[in-house]
Amino acid sequence: MKVWIDIVNAPHVRFFKSIIEHLEQEGEEVFITARKFGDVHRLLDLFDIEYTLVGKHGATLEDKLLRSTSRVFELSKLIAREKPDVSVSKHSIELPRISFGLGIPSVYVLDNEHALAANKLTLPLCDQIILPQIIDVWRVLECGADPNSLVRFNGTCELNHLQDFHYNSKIFQELDLVLEKDKTILMRPEPALASYLQADCRKSVLSPIVEALEGHANILVIPRFQEQEEIFADDGKVTIIHPPVDTFSLMKACDLVIGAGGTMNREAALLGTPVISCYPGKLLAVDSYYIKKGLMKRSTDLDEIVNISLGQILGESKELKIETDDLFQILLESIYRTASNPSVSSEKNLPVKL
Repeated sequence: MKVWIDIVNAPHVRFFKSIIEHLEQEGEEVFITARKFGDVHRLLDLFDIEYTLVGKHGATLEDKLLRSTSRVFELSKLIAREKPDVSVSKHSIELPRISFGLGIPSVYVLDNEHALAANKLTLPLCDQIILPQIIDVWRVLECGADPNSLVRFNGTCELNHLQDFHYNSKIFQELDLVLEKDKTILMRPEPALASYLQADCRKSVLSPIVEALEGHANILVIPRFQEQEEIFADDGKVTIIHPPVDTFSLMKACDLVIGAGGTMNREAALLGTPVISCYPGKLLAVDSYYIKKGLMKRSTDLDEIVNISLGQILGESKELKIETDDLFQILLESIYRTASNPSVSSEKNLPVKL
């Protein structure tokens, strides 16, 4: 079996890493494509994953349309030659469209119900759609998804990120971090270039939070792109972390994570590190999953964030207690099932409780 995986965002590298390794160990052929965006190619290189780089991410609506159109054209020629048996992606705009056009059965992983433009372009074309149960199924069906294509699981996609994680307790030393205070906070700015979030890439909601907390803790910031790095570069009390690094060990070693995005917040919650989400957009269902379970705090109010940081979370130890489905196994079963019979109903193969 030949599997085509398209990786379009940095977190997706960790999401698919264990799946790629398992498929290759089983003797399957895995063909990986990626686009140039953020640290995608750097992480693929870090994990020694072979890939073909096709296309770039666009910043404006016009750029997004033009670059996606160009990427569809280039990928269509490539995939027509490769002739995969099944395709797999997580929020790739191009893969479902190419797979549908070339008659390749596809598996699509979804965890953002607010990305309406992307969902409308992709979900109607997918043979299997894997999504967390916390997402309102009607939001997915409204975008044109076939109800018989849905495979729902208890948990979030970040479960697969930690499939083979081993904590490096010496991460601070290996990064040569100069930590002058007892406590350390890791921060991640908002995804300002995403189509589902209207934001200015030259500003960040983290700036006033950094200013309020930098006298109380070491502040580490992992920017998403150059403009965000420049926002914090002149602050002598802030340490800029340049990916790719072992962010899982870094998050676990820190006393608190404050994130204006999503993925890293949810990863930190799974690692047991206290988390405050200050995401400036509409709350995602997958974030509410962790908030309801008490593994994440949520606020966009500066005073509340500071008070939570200093009074309730900073230094607090949490032990993760969460029952989830085996997403790794669900993914593998969906890939094999779709490759052999893309029209089979997901109801015949429901997730199994751990």
